[in-house]
Amino acid sequence: MKIFKILSVFAFVVLAFMYCTKTDQIVAPTAAANTTELTALKTANAPVMDGVIDTTWNKAIAISFTAAVPDPGNALFAGYVGEKYPVSLKAMYDDQYVYFLAQYADADQSQKVAPWYFDPTTKLWNKEPSSRTFDVNGVLTREGFGEDKIAMLWNIDNSTAKFATQTCYASCHVFTPYMDYTTVGTLVKSIKTGLVDSLVTSPTYKSNSASANHYTNGTSEKIDMWWMQPSKGLSYGKMDDNYQDWAGGPAITNITGGNANGRHVDDVAVISTSTTWPYRPGYSADATQGSFSNTQNLKLDGNGASVAVPLYVIPGATSSYINISDTTSGGAAKKVTAVSSTGILTYVGGTIDPNVGTEYQRLGTSATSSIGAKCIPSVIVSPLKNGRADIDCATVYTGTGYIVEYKRRLKTSDILKQDVDFSSLQDQPFGFAVWNRSNYQHAIQPGLLLKFKK
Repeated sequence: MKIFKILSVFAFVVLAFMYCTKTDQIVAPTAAANTTELTALKTANAPVMDGVIDTTWNKAIAISFTAAVPDPGNALFAGYVGEKYPVSLKAMYDDQYVYFLAQYADADQSQKVAPWYFDPTTKLWNKEPSSRTFDVNGVLTREGFGEDKIAMLWNIDNSTAKFATQTCYASCHVFTPYMDYTTVGTLVKSIKTGLVDSLVTSPTYKSNSASANHYTNGTSEKIDMWWMQPSKGLSYGKMDDNYQDWAGGPAITNITGGNANGRHVDDVAVISTSTTWPYRPGYSADATQGSFSNTQNLKLDGNGASVAVPLYVIPGATSSYINISDTTSGGAAKKVTAVSSTGILTYVGGTIDPNVGTEYQRLGTSATSSIGAKCIPSVIVSPLKNGRADIDCATVYTGTGYIVEYKRRLKTSDILKQDVDFSSLQDQPFGFAVWNRSNYQHAIQPGLLLKFKK
């Protein structure tokens, strides 16, 4: 939370924070380059979101900055602090859309999120960690298998007062100590009868030492959040359009220790309030899901211990994800129906024996060793729908970094105040974040400003 370096107090950090004709077109910032104000020129010719940087972008004015992973002081980003990613960003607009072109450096491509691998020693299937893991001495024990992603945050209707100066940090809340009311209740005696006749919760003080939530500071404050995430809508040409709200605010986080997570996908809205613990607002169901966990539990040999295994496999595949269309009748994906005590997976029409060769196993013994080519995806991807699908996006890995083209209507059909409105062409502050093979640890660039050249 997966998301932008504070201008005044560096200790407050965010957890939030998902095409070119040359392979070396990643632009590194220079000392003389503009680093904060992104000017969007009006264009008569719309760039095509097809992965090719066409000549339409030639007149656009780039800003260059280096997003860096900050140290919030609570070990939240441990193992990533100080990593930097040079970014170049351009923008244009016309009467209908605003267009963006982002280029940023990344030494390697990572799109397989926590893939399944087989452990020949335990004979069990496991998932790789989505972030780096370390031993008690801080020594890296395993590289992370998270996604390469980017994100942007915007102030919806100027509703979030702190956003003008803090951008993404306006909704980041770190170091909030809280009382944990989830502990086992304590039986107490009635003062009137002297009998043990009631059960009360005995809260325990905890410090929020390794987490940070995004939520705003008031019921009317909302922030628009755009994610370029391979495991969400990217394979269908979309960024994932989300938002942040109050979610009950500090009073809830102080009680629950993080239950007041204000990050939601578009179209999900508050439908109820609560007067009992944990006091968090109730939200509508998400009907616009863009991915599902490729996981199920089966019993070893049909009657043994219950273990986690993949839900679907595409026999022989080396892909990063399984598309939802592959799981339908006649699709390439096959549902796993059984697992043996030696790890053999059975599906309709065949089996996978991970003990033969190493294609389903970890390769090497070092912390940074890779995985076999046929390690199974842990994510099933489906198209984004409705409000989550507002942002068209295309991206390519060039060998040294990413090039991302994306566009969104100046004003969407949103009626829930979950999208920023650009139609007035007013200046819009924003923040930018970069993930590299990680889950929530990310580089941040706060304090940016989009200006429309009229």
